[in-house]
Amino acid sequence: MISIVIPIYNEEENLPQLHKRLTDSAASWQEDYEIVLVDDGSFDRSADILRSLTDSDGHVHVVRFSRNFGHQAAISAGINYAKGDAVVIMDGDLQDPPEELHRFLDKWREGYEVVFAVRTKRKEHFFKRIAYKLFYRILSVISDINIPLDSGDFCVMDRKVVDVLKHEMPEKFRFVRGLRAYAGFRQIGVKYERHSRAAGEVKYTFKKLMALALDGIFNFSTFPLRLATYLGLTLAIPSFLVGIFFIIHRIFDFKVLGYSPSDTPGLATLAVGMFFLFGIVLLILGIMGEYIGRIFYEIKGRPFYVVREVWNRDLPKS
Repeated sequence: MISIVIPIYNEEENLPQLHKRLTDSAASWQEDYEIVLVDDGSFDRSADILRSLTDSDGHVHVVRFSRNFGHQAAISAGINYAKGDAVVIMDGDLQDPPEELHRFLDKWREGYEVVFAVRTKRKEHFFKRIAYKLFYRILSVISDINIPLDSGDFCVMDRKVVDVLKHEMPEKFRFVRGLRAYAGFRQIGVKYERHSRAAGEVKYTFKKLMALALDGIFNFSTFPLRLATYLGLTLAIPSFLVGIFFIIHRIFDFKVLGYSPSDTPGLATLAVGMFFLFGIVLLILGIMGEYIGRIFYEIKGRPFYVVREVWNRDLPKS
């Protein structure tokens, strides 16, 4: 059986079309299927539409959160509730076209345990495309594991991979595409053209995208911590050499570029240097604070989502 996991947040305009396109595409899968829709605290008419879908289609199951916990938490909840031999993750805005799913499932049947989408084109504004491209390349360079370039959450995962994510990766700050890469197994990318949003407003605001980017960087790289060492060496070595120069300069009282030790040192140069060094110190403290904050949230052991209700009693809860 195939499970299609889709996080939903205020998608009232897209839900009917999403359901129709999924059910129309299902004939090409040649598998029994379920659609697990995770309502991430929607406040529009999404809940009413989801209720009508569960009443009219036995393939549709709904997990409702008690409030908005975020996109990655919703994906994780869907993975936890999915019971298929293969689990599909896709977005509810139809940027991930259901008509492409059969290509991913064909690769899964060939024996690949993770089939992830590689975006060849993005129909978004220029600066957002550049930001995405830049982020993935920075993450690829500094990450401690190999996270494929331009791959999002759209994928098919085999049951054995899903079980690893469910039972062996309990961290609260979720970056699912990174966890998927960390799990390993046989993986392959499938190229596709990412569509523009079918309707409604973009839910991933700049703030949310920044939070997701930070989760990706701080959860899968220790480079920011090593950055303190690199910055320290970069500043300390020239400073040491300049200090030696001024000592010799003071002892022998020779002019360099018209400057003599008897000249009054520039206040502006001193101020700029101090502010620069203080900025570096604050940057390093901020990086350390990110890691410490994540440790703080992890050790409290709070669940990263709370389920309000499940609209289908036969869904497993573990």
